[in-house]
This record gives sequence, C-alpha cells and structure tokens, in this order.
Amino acid sequence: MERALSQIEFYDTRSREQRPFEPLTPGKVGIYSCGPTVYAEQHVGNVRSRLFSDLLKRFLISEGFDVTHVINITDVGHLVSDADDGEDKMEAAAKRAGQTAGEIAAHYTELWRQDAAAVNCLPPEHNPKATDHIEEQIELAKTLEAGGYLYSISDGLYFDTSRFPRYAELAGLDLEGQSEGMRIGITAGKRNPSDFAVWKFAEEGVQRLQEWDSPWGVGFPGWHLECSAMSSRYLGERFDIHTGGIDLATVHHTNEVAQSECGFGVHPWVSYWMHNEFLSMGGDEKMSKSKGNVKTLTDLIDRGIDPLAFRYFFLQAHYRQQQAFSDEAIASAAKGFKRLQKIAAELEAVEGDGSADEQGPYRARFREALADDLNAPRAMAVVWDVARSDSLADVDRRDLMRAFDPVLGLQLGCASTAVSDEWESDPRIDGLLAERNNAREAKDWATADRVRDELAAEGIEIVDSPEGPRWRRK
Repeated sequence: MERALSQIEFYDTRSREQRPFEPLTPGKVGIYSCGPTVYAEQHVGNVRSRLFSDLLKRFLISEGFDVTHVINITDVGHLVSDADDGEDKMEAAAKRAGQTAGEIAAHYTELWRQDAAAVNCLPPEHNPKATDHIEEQIELAKTLEAGGYLYSISDGLYFDTSRFPRYAELAGLDLEGQSEGMRIGITAGKRNPSDFAVWKFAEEGVQRLQEWDSPWGVGFPGWHLECSAMSSRYLGERFDIHTGGIDLATVHHTNEVAQSECGFGVHPWVSYWMHNEFLSMGGDEKMSKSKGNVKTLTDLIDRGIDPLAFRYFFLQAHYRQQQAFSDEAIASAAKGFKRLQKIAAELEAVEGDGSADEQGPYRARFREALADDLNAPRAMAVVWDVARSDSLADVDRRDLMRAFDPVLGLQLGCASTAVSDEWESDPRIDGLLAERNNAREAKDWATADRVRDELAAEGIEIVDSPEGPRWRRK
C-alpha cells in the first residue's frame, strides 16, 4: 500500500534509516556527487549514478529549493585499486596513449559531459577538477597533521584511523574482523590496516606525469583528499547531501568522513548520505571497467537506441536496488519510451485549459512517490496511468505530462511528429539511405541492393514514400 507523505524523506546510509529531509539552511540544498575518474569512457553503470543525482536535483528544484550541485572531476591521484600502492589510472592511460595526463583528462572529461547532455542531465553549478585544487588539498592535509591525525612512513603521509572512533560508522565496517590486506592491502609501516594515504611521496628516481611541491616534498594527493577539499570550497564545511555509488561507501566515503570531520571539527560533516546500487550483468556481477564487461552510451547509440531510452530504463528501478542490464532489457525500455513519446507528441497538439481539480490527485501521487526516497517506479506508474487514461480529458493529460517531465527529464515535450508515426532517425542510417537513394537514381542496383541488405540484417524496415525513404526497426 502506498503511503501518503507531506514531507520529503530520504534514506540515509549512515543512520541506516529513512528520515525526513531537513536542509541546514531553509530553502537551500547543497549536494556533492563523486564524479568521474577521467582515464576512460564512462560505462552505463557510471551513467546510472549520474542520473540518480540528476533526479534528486530535479525533484528538489520542483519542490522549490535553491540547489547547488557540485560534481568533481578526478584527474589525479586515483590508483588502480583502492590500495595505496600500484599504478595511477591517469598515469597508466596517458602512457598507453602516448599523451600527457592533462590531454587524457580533457578528452574523457568532454566525453563525460557529452554523455550527461545526451541523457539530459542538468549541468552542475560547480564542476571542479582535482588538479585545480591542489592548494586546498595541501591546506587540509596540513590541518590534519597539526591535529595529530597523520603520520609519515616511507611512501607517504597517512591518516591514523585509530584517532577517529567513528571511522566504521558510515559503512558499518567490522574493523576487528578485517584481516590486514583484505580491504586496502598491506603497506609496510602502517599502524592500522584501514589507515589511508593523504599525500604520497614521489618515488626516488621516477618522474611522474603529475606531481607537486608540498611541505612534505614532491608528491601527489591521495584520491580521497580531493573530495573533502573541493566540497568544503564550494559548499562549506558542512552540507546537506553527498551522493555516489554504493561501492564508494566502504573506502572512499568512509575516508572522506574521517579526514573531513577531523579536519573541519564538525559532526556530522554530511547530513544525508545517499548511495545508488550498481547495474548488474546477470546475478550479482557488477558492471565495471576492471571486469571488462562494460557497455557505454556510445554502444547504445551505435545500435540506434536513443540515449533518453536509457534514462527511461533507469526510472524503472529504485536507485537503491540493483538493476539488471541486458540487450533485451534496454531494447524493451526503448520500445516503452517510444510509446510514451508517441502519446506525448499527440497530446501536445491538444488545445484548451485543463482542470486543476481533475489533475490534483495525479500530481499528488506523483509527488508523494518521489518524496518517498525518490521512488521512481511509483512515479512512472502515475505517468503511465495518465498516458493510458480514458477518464481524464486530453487537455488534463497534456498538462500532467508537461508537469511530470521536468522532474523526470525525459524531454517528452520535445517529441516530434515523426515519433507519432513511428518513423525513426539516426545520422548513420539516414546517410546509408541517402547513399541507397543516390545509387537507385544512378541505376547502380548493386550498391542499392547492398545497402538494403546491410540495413535488413540490422532489422531495419525501409518504406519508400513520396517524401523519400523512411525507416523503422522491426
């Protein structure tokens, strides 16, 4: 049974309960989201995390809040694993490509921004790069050192987690049962298995692509440090919501809390921790670059799938539930999205004024679904109730679709009339059709037949009309 909520409630990872949302400053919300490590193209699991924070932002805006959203760019200091040793991801990618770390970062940052735009994510108010905030990171490390929280060993400056009694609180870690090396590896000289690097020293005789002068000599920051430094720079030493994938809770976010609460002298540093579950590839297998089982938005686009269909796919599951990804699942979502686009396109042609009384119950149900810890599947059920309704006037259905869409971000109001006829458009396929048409006009039947057969093999149905060739997927 659905429960009616007048107040917004979010599930907080730290307290392990769904709590009423109360911002630190009435009417204003500060959100920090862990952004990409820009050494490779982001996969659709990463995009899911981005869509989650975008839905959160859109809903809060719809509730009248002034939202400041910060998403960082990790362009330095992220090692191959969660350990404090091994090869840096940025360094490794740059060496493989024969480019500088800056060139690699710029390339993949731009791809990340293009992906976000393709799925209609609102841009963050701040999108800082770690390399632009080295000074802030050094200052935080100096504060921690002065407070007695850091110690030095041969390869770097480490945070002593035994000095922070709440270290295990966020993720519910069992530190006593954790064997050394199980979670973060063994580093000679560490006082505790959970201790983590705040500043890494440059290796003698090794010239890194990214290193900086510091009070402790030439080196580079640990990858946890950047988020604490940049969030405080743009949101203050306390803020409302921190988001990220659930895989970040046990290491990265846990370490963020330790260094931030000790460095800034606050508790809690973040009021609400909101974590999205990952995409699975069958069973409990997580989609990840290290497993080599990734799919990107580019992969979907190459198959003729609208990136917004992936946004529609995301809305079919609660953000705290694992979501199974497959070719069949995304194809089904694409069909459902196209049907919704068709209905929205037809309703846009309706004229007249709707009835607030008739629309009210649907608006309330939609809002209550999202107020209940962003329950997107429930909200989408309301959308489809409106789309399929025989009792609502078309003008009310139109108004409701217009009201829901800015929160969902599906751009239903941008659906073209072509959608209602179920004809599709894609630059690559449209180009092949143009090639076929030119070949037919030149009586080059071999080329025309070759293009036709290639498209048929992709499941493309071609219809030659007086307006020219049109196509759709079978």
